Amino acid sequence: MSQLFVVHPENPQPRLLKQAAQLLQEGGLVAVPTDSSYAVVARLDDKGAADALRKLRGLDDRHHLTILCRDLAEISHFARVDNAQYRLLKLATPGPWTFILEATREVPRRVSHRSRKTIGIRVPAHPVTLALLEHAESPLLSTTLIPEGEELALADPTEIRERYQHALAAVIDAGACALEATTVIDLTASPPEVVRRGRGDPSFLLGLD
Repeated sequence: MSQLFVVHPENPQPRLLKQAAQLLQEGGLVAVPTDSSYAVVARLDDKGAADALRKLRGLDDRHHLTILCRDLAEISHFARVDNAQYRLLKLATPGPWTFILEATREVPRRVSHRSRKTIGIRVPAHPVTLALLEHAESPLLSTTLIPEGEELALADPTEIRERYQHALAAVIDAGACALEATTVIDLTASPPEVVRRGRGDPSFLLGLD
């Protein structure tokens, strides 16, 4: 049975987040609230993390996983960003967006896209997720918690724990989230391409209808 950490959505208890960070350190998967839906996170440097996340979601290695970063400065360690991309990222982060960018050598091969060598990058705008990143003292590997064969992301922590009690080390319960996943934008395309429309409004960044 996965552990349940009930935290305040704005001022999460450090003691509980330290326990969640320890479970990540030990190789566990943790469900966390974000400014879109719930996501599942794992240590970036854990060799089995990418496989575990893909197995939980029923994904192959052509699906982009995402690195959750604490801020814009941290992104440059994991993605190559030109001036135009940087301006767009600065406008959008933090927020409900995932950006596909060219991965740097800091990104393990098992994490990046198998053929394109790209990676998803995100800076979430949720106090709990950001606090967990601080306690983990490292960016985290993540994927939106959309059950295999379904289209909608999960938003209820109680349901998440019931459905994934044997796959997750813990669920951080900060209340229900939005039902929408992030909007995914491929910044390696010219012009940038909206891969998935979610909570973030593409017209805000790209001037789309």
